[in-house]
Amino acid sequence: MSVVTNTNEKFQACIDACSKCAQACYECFSACLNEPDLNARKNCVSILVECAMMCQMSVSMMAMNGQFSKEHCELCAKICERCAQECAMFKDEHCQKCADICRMCAEECRKMTA
Repeated sequence: MSVVTNTNEKFQACIDACSKCAQACYECFSACLNEPDLNARKNCVSILVECAMMCQMSVSMMAMNGQFSKEHCELCAKICERCAQECAMFKDEHCQKCADICRMCAEECRKMTA
């Protein structure tokens, strides 16, 4: 549901998915920093931050009904998929949950570009 206007109602499911994904990625990033195999997680940790930032930007673009929202969501879906792949390589619960949330976000972002 829109907060102030109804102009971005069509984006709300994707806004919610992107917000949740950004939070999941930052939480997973923080948890990964405390894992004993941090060195093996360098790519994962890097993409977690990139994914979170992209999702936050996507929320902003959709909230203001930006003219490049759909293109932004297309790229966001690609980054979320990549982040899901990286997280899925690690068997700890936080990475597995994050991978699932990233996949769901990618799916919502793809719906925006259809």
